Amino acid sequence: MNTAAAVDTFPTPHIEYFALSPLFVVLGAAVVAVLVEALAPRAYRWALQLAVSVLGLLGALAMVGVVASGDRRGVMAEGAVAVDGPALFLQGTILLLSLAALLLIAERSLDSGSAGAFTPQASALPGSDAERSGALAGVAQTEVFPLTLFAVSGMLLFPAANDLLLMFVALEVLSLPLYLLCGLARRRRLLSQEAAMKYFLLGAFSSAFFLYGIALLYGYAGTVRLSGIADAAATASGSDALLLTGVALLTVGLLFKVGAAPFHAWTPDVYQGAPTPVTGFMAACTKVAAFGALLRVYYVALGGLKWEWRPLMWGVAILTMLVGAVLSLTQTDVKRMLAYSSIAHAGFLLVGVLAADDKGISSVLFYLVAYGFATVGAFAVVTLVRDGAGEATHLSQWAGLGRRSPWVAGAFALFLLAFAGLPPTSGFMSKYSVFSAALDGGAPQVVVVGVLASVVAAFFYVRVIVLMFFTEPGADAPVVVVPSILTTIALTLGVAVTLVLGVAPQPVLDLASNAAGFVR
Repeated sequence: MNTAAAVDTFPTPHIEYFALSPLFVVLGAAVVAVLVEALAPRAYRWALQLAVSVLGLLGALAMVGVVASGDRRGVMAEGAVAVDGPALFLQGTILLLSLAALLLIAERSLDSGSAGAFTPQASALPGSDAERSGALAGVAQTEVFPLTLFAVSGMLLFPAANDLLLMFVALEVLSLPLYLLCGLARRRRLLSQEAAMKYFLLGAFSSAFFLYGIALLYGYAGTVRLSGIADAAATASGSDALLLTGVALLTVGLLFKVGAAPFHAWTPDVYQGAPTPVTGFMAACTKVAAFGALLRVYYVALGGLKWEWRPLMWGVAILTMLVGAVLSLTQTDVKRMLAYSSIAHAGFLLVGVLAADDKGISSVLFYLVAYGFATVGAFAVVTLVRDGAGEATHLSQWAGLGRRSPWVAGAFALFLLAFAGLPPTSGFMSKYSVFSAALDGGAPQVVVVGVLASVVAAFFYVRVIVLMFFTEPGADAPVVVVPSILTTIALTLGVAVTLVLGVAPQPVLDLASNAAGFVR
């Protein structure tokens, strides 16, 4: 009798599988990809892995649409996962960006710190037959597919987690595959492995801060549920040391993932050393997931403490924008320049977070879509400019690129204009939305700094455009590999979204506005 009574006190958890189906579809595809990697013949493995990965991401994207069109919203899985507007919007964005990045990852052999030749036009690569054969051999690196899918599953869960422990699990699920992916370059292996080691060690430190912050908040509130922390914080005096210390440590872990200063030191080294398709995937998708989690923590759990955390975020946003904009002026490597651009954009996104209202949420959601597609497109261009040693990433090698390949250089110029926030690109509308939200939220000083940082960054972006179109190419000018169908799709998607969101942004702005609003 005592045993039966004990069993009755622990009822079976109720899991809403349909509402959580996007996550389960990607996890299922990742498991299938592992089985394919273990059991499929080597000759068919790449095609099978690509099919499984693309179908898994498309299936998950379809389920996001089905769930969003229904009325299944609220806190699911015994309160651990939130299915609401921001979560579904961010999951759809992550899946779309992951599809574009997966095409680059599938296309490239990851041989030069990023990309290799694609099979049909292997002869377009410079170098000997042996070098070209080595590049093509990289297509056998099919372990990148399950690793990418597992990372995507963590990214889908991270912004939807309504429980700090589940958020930590999602953080590790998305991070561990990325540590491995960063070290898989076939050429420049030492640089790639150094990037993976730096990312792993600093990521482990940030995870420790995050976990320690969870422990302190649990000690304060007696729960790790975001709504429970919000209820406990509502009764705080505003000077509770345990609460504020826990919030500070939790913030360190989140700011590390978004690449905000002063926790940005890993970004340029990892972006430069990691394979370029992986860099594009990480730069776009990780930032979307991390900002989604940051929004949920600060708006759901800490919404009643905004007068305590907003001054901190003011300083972080200003420092991040200035560091990213100013240090980008000194860069001579394209990938490092894009890394500091990513840091600056993290600061612009934090400006939207400072609004602390639904308009701030919608502006950040729109910004993440615009920035994500421009970023994937920019790194797609980087994979195409190559010399005998692999990718040509030194800026001096890009001189005269517009004369040798005007379409590729024109696409890169479009992405640079979007990063600078100039019309008629998506960058203009995204910056306008976050600055407008921050002004309405009472942060005009931060907006002024943001405008000045945009001007500084625009100088460097325009300088690169001048280098490509108005400078004579050098004697060691690299070749531009003719993109195959997979790279063409990813690049075309980036160009199309960048232009459409700049010319006709209203549908996506309305979608982001309708999605703003967290459930508790």
